[in-house]
Amino acid sequence: MPHRGDQIGCDAVARERSAGSPKSLDEALDGVDGADSKKPVVEVEGRTLSLSNLDKILYPATGFTKGQVIDYYVRIAPVLLPHSVDRPLTMHRFPGGVDDPNAFYEKHRPKSAPEWVRSERVLASPKARDQNGVDFVILDDLPTMVWVANLASLELHVPQWRVGPGGRPEPPDLLVFDLDPGEPATVVECAEVALLLAQQVADEHGWSCYPKVSGSKGMQLYVPLPEADRQREWEDGGSRDLARTVAQELARARPDLVVSNMRKELRKGKVLIDWSQNHVAKTTIAPYSLRARPEPTVSAPVTWEEVEKVASDGKAERLRFLPDDVLKRVEKDGDLFAPLVG
Repeated sequence: MPHRGDQIGCDAVARERSAGSPKSLDEALDGVDGADSKKPVVEVEGRTLSLSNLDKILYPATGFTKGQVIDYYVRIAPVLLPHSVDRPLTMHRFPGGVDDPNAFYEKHRPKSAPEWVRSERVLASPKARDQNGVDFVILDDLPTMVWVANLASLELHVPQWRVGPGGRPEPPDLLVFDLDPGEPATVVECAEVALLLAQQVADEHGWSCYPKVSGSKGMQLYVPLPEADRQREWEDGGSRDLARTVAQELARARPDLVVSNMRKELRKGKVLIDWSQNHVAKTTIAPYSLRARPEPTVSAPVTWEEVEKVASDGKAERLRFLPDDVLKRVEKDGDLFAPLVG
């Protein structure tokens, strides 16, 4: 059995909510006058927010509404926020729903953002043309979470590094392996590769890996990097180079199952280990984020026992989770990704 890390509950790392923090959207709306129900104004932890179009359907295939999106993010916030704190946020916004052809990514802090929304100006990449940097939103509290969700930001993407004191980007504290199956491969093959990859990382480096499903087709494996093993500077590329080496080694050992080359024609029936997600300019879907799929699937942490079972029996549906599934899992097991922020 690879040394894959002890997955513990979230009590030690999830932020404690203040006594006035709503635990659901309904609780936040409690007491709002019926006349204001179309654009209710709510107070969340002392911040005033105006919500809109709560009945708008953002997932037509299931009827999942904007109000339900906000409600999910309010409920999941205690375990999601520790993974987004101090990490520049890229919002994937779908104002017209998941089928909206005008959906867009937004890195810059919107001009309409309330003054209390935290932002940090950092470079989008080490060689960015605009050396003045980008004013990124930092998703670090519940009011900001509600505001972001109200923008129809269904997907939340963050890098593997944090902003440190003085707004200076710090070296990545996480290593990520993004497992992307090429048809007809599925998350089942990703589960097989995840097990092999975790064993390799444990054998070669003594590090623990923590798995989550992407909420789309594949999986991601995360490694919380010991401080001594992190790249020296934010921009030096050490994490990316390390991940590429690990991916190439496994691709050589299992050419029948794994590729590390990004060329699409090589991926058929195999799993790409996308090591490039470790470039400081790249982001990965955040733990517990919704995905803009036909159904509101979630990028959810999973246990190694679940991964092993799917790799063994081939039942991909075991690794597919909707918001209610994830909320129940968190209530039962806490945050399986807590070691990443401990």
